[in-house]
Amino acid sequence: MTKDDFPGWHGTTILAVRRGGEVVVAGDGQVSLGQTVIKGSARKVRRLGKDGREVVAGFAGSTADAFTLLERLEKKLEASPGQLARACVELAKDWRTDKYLRNLEAMLIVTDGADLYVITGAGDVLEPEHDVTAIGSGGNFALAAARGLMETDHSAEEVARKAMAIAAEICVYTNGNLTVESIRK
Repeated sequence: MTKDDFPGWHGTTILAVRRGGEVVVAGDGQVSLGQTVIKGSARKVRRLGKDGREVVAGFAGSTADAFTLLERLEKKLEASPGQLARACVELAKDWRTDKYLRNLEAMLIVTDGADLYVITGAGDVLEPEHDVTAIGSGGNFALAAARGLMETDHSAEEVARKAMAIAAEICVYTNGNLTVESIRK
């Protein structure tokens, strides 16, 4: 069976919302293989770092690939403490140019509470507009819902939870079993 014959892993929605000095990253728990739900309680949002240089990251794509990228990001953060932008750019540069890394299939959302970035394998380090970003199968649904909810007085966590609930109702690859992490700067 070749890679093209394999039905592919689907089922990630990661959403980040920044409001009132807080950034909330929420991720659903569903992992699907083709039309089958393999797991409903995956944890795709994690805390990285320590000693006050904490970062929250969410990932979409291959789990093994994402973990490899998260480990690399942690090393970049150790080399550049307190400089999330620099660590993200260095990771994206390596990801795009390294023969092994360039084959990794994942995307990351990372935040230190002040800055918020989406990192892709194409070498992109993107800062979202409107203080909201999303990735994964249901990312566009969650993004649209969150953008609409930003017009309300809801907290960052309330916006994230409501937007993820809307995405879970629309996207068959997204469930309502959330992991939610928040960080302030």
